[in-house]
Amino acid sequence: MKHYPVVLSIAGSDCSGGAGIQADIKTVSALGVYAASAITAVTVQNTKGVRAVHAVPAEIVCSQIEAVMEDMRPDAVKIGMISERIIVQVIAACLRKYNPKYVVYDPVMVSTSGKRLMEEDAIEEIKKELFPLVSLITPNLDEAEVLAGKRIDSFEMMKLTSQQLSESYGTSVLLKGGHLQGDKMLDVLYTDGNIHIYNEKRIVSRNLHGTGCTLSSAIAAYLALGEPMDKAVSKAKIYLSGAIEHGKDVNIGSGNGPLCHFWESSKAVILT
Repeated sequence: MKHYPVVLSIAGSDCSGGAGIQADIKTVSALGVYAASAITAVTVQNTKGVRAVHAVPAEIVCSQIEAVMEDMRPDAVKIGMISERIIVQVIAACLRKYNPKYVVYDPVMVSTSGKRLMEEDAIEEIKKELFPLVSLITPNLDEAEVLAGKRIDSFEMMKLTSQQLSESYGTSVLLKGGHLQGDKMLDVLYTDGNIHIYNEKRIVSRNLHGTGCTLSSAIAAYLALGEPMDKAVSKAKIYLSGAIEHGKDVNIGSGNGPLCHFWESSKAVILT
């Protein structure tokens, strides 16, 4: 019997459509994979920033995950924003119960506009309960500094920190270096004892809302399609670069605009 590869996104909702669950669904769909979702929080935001965050009750988060897991058996899971400790606990319990093959976690702690999106006790619970259950974490430099407890200000520090985080938490680590100065985008993947370096030219754009959500969802989609970890990351980064490039000159909102998720499709209509 035919079936779609399925990715379940467990993340917050972005009413402006550029990040969170909405970006995840667009990304996974653009890559030919079926997207299911479990919403952890409802955010009030637009391209200018986050105004409020309302957590979904933990029992509802759990029920959403169970409903999808029991019926669709996702090939991969992507986890995004988690704002409360109790939601970390129910997600971890569901992962232990259903044991999905791949879990990609983008530890969203601070919004692009600087708003804190996660409680401190939730961070500690994530380190203890969630990290040991995931296949890959995808922190940016700010998030990696929180997790490692030290400053990361060079490419050499990125390589060292990715290995240390991987060995400390028992998971692969993709450390994103977009916040480093320079005209290159340097990311480091540490997986199975090996370092993979991704070096790309920086694309100048103000439309970068949802880049972390998009990258982690694309990785999950490629894992669901059967790619090994390093190839899934490589292909996801190519997709992300295309989404940034094709969306850099498009005006949606007056702030940090979204990417062009359907850049490879003729359905991506841009009005002039």
